[in-house]
Amino acid sequence: MTAPVPTRRGRWIERWDPEDEAFWNTTGERIARRNLWFSVLSEHIGFSVWTLWSVLVLFMGPEYGLTPADKFLLTSVVTLVGAVVRVPYTFAVALFGGRNWTVVSASLLLVPTIAAFTVMKPGTSFSTFLLVGLLAGIGGGNFASSMTNINAFFPLRKKGWALGLNAGGGNIGVPVIQLIALAIIGASGGPRVLLGIYIPLIVVAAVLAAVFMDNLASVTNDTGAAKDAARDGHTWIMAFLYVGTFGSFIGYSFAFGQVLTNQFGRTPLQAAYLTFIGPLLGSLIRPVGGWLADRYGGARITLWNYVGMAAATAVLIGAGMRKSLPLFVSVFVVLFVLSGLGNGSTYKMIPGIFQAKALARGLAGEAAVAHGRRLSGAAMGLIGAVGALGGVGINLAFRQSFLSYGSGTGAFVAFLAFYAVCFVVTWAVYLRRPAGRISDTASASEEKAQLSYAEV
Repeated sequence: MTAPVPTRRGRWIERWDPEDEAFWNTTGERIARRNLWFSVLSEHIGFSVWTLWSVLVLFMGPEYGLTPADKFLLTSVVTLVGAVVRVPYTFAVALFGGRNWTVVSASLLLVPTIAAFTVMKPGTSFSTFLLVGLLAGIGGGNFASSMTNINAFFPLRKKGWALGLNAGGGNIGVPVIQLIALAIIGASGGPRVLLGIYIPLIVVAAVLAAVFMDNLASVTNDTGAAKDAARDGHTWIMAFLYVGTFGSFIGYSFAFGQVLTNQFGRTPLQAAYLTFIGPLLGSLIRPVGGWLADRYGGARITLWNYVGMAAATAVLIGAGMRKSLPLFVSVFVVLFVLSGLGNGSTYKMIPGIFQAKALARGLAGEAAVAHGRRLSGAAMGLIGAVGALGGVGINLAFRQSFLSYGSGTGAFVAFLAFYAVCFVVTWAVYLRRPAGRISDTASASEEKAQLSYAEV
């Protein structure tokens, strides 16, 4: 039998059925992978622009007139905007098309980069830095649109790996910009050199997306999906869990260098030598988290991952109180790795949850797949946005901890308590009982199905 082929209309693919194995093996996988690679490139640069100010503050010495609290506030507002714009970015894919929106969103990164290039000098007011920092937050939106787009290209059995690779490739933009900053600081260069490097890279990413990516006509703008996802309790539970994993990753990425300079007295160059290691390993491990979730179940991996994160945080508290820099840095890197692993496992859970709920309602075959894809794509934007707000909380917690105690110890105590709550929620909802019981309005078929969400 001849395998079906995708039907095209210009850069739009009219027919796309990745669950059809013949279609996938013949042409679907090749097209999906091509879109994945160029989506990763755009998202990667988006992450670099989003975390730009976590690096720029290391260049901002006494001549800039900013206190440590000012710098934590600056990175907090950047994180906040990146979280908020993830919601509209998610639905922009359905409105404009995955390829088209990737071109637009990549091009928009020129605005904050050029603005930062213009104002980055001593004598600029703190309010101006805050305003330009707000613009950099749009880089955080690229993650949501990229994940929604790639989610539609891959079959359910491949989503953990694909979404993990897509997100990990984007996350690695954090350590890459930190490494470039390290080289520039080491060569006695200024922040404008860093910004000048990224401006042409943004143009290249936009052009490559225009040439090599595709739009899927099947991903239509569906405001009803957003409303349905928002009404589903699992969306908000997964958002809460994602605060613990991705919120930790992005929050620590912004704050790590400042903690080293303020609590351990490291110079910007000394801090830059250390700050990239954790985000780099956390980014690289994210696809592994997705793969482990594909193999053993996302809920199981997420549960034990929170145990590890809590244990690492407890050690960090002790290392900070003893002022042991080697132990502190080593365990902080472990915490980054665990946050990356958890990022992969939690995101794998999302499509599996909505697919299982579709089956519990009596849907089967393509109807169940379409229902799961529809709601999981919409939910990803909301989950990603709330998860990124965890980064805001982490930076604000560090700001308050340094104001109150002169160290980050108080913040780490709060993080330890939060990871404990995440462990309990994961166990109670996805491992102890069927997820259908999450709502009093769950249908009888959901209750009867007795789904085990340990496998999602």
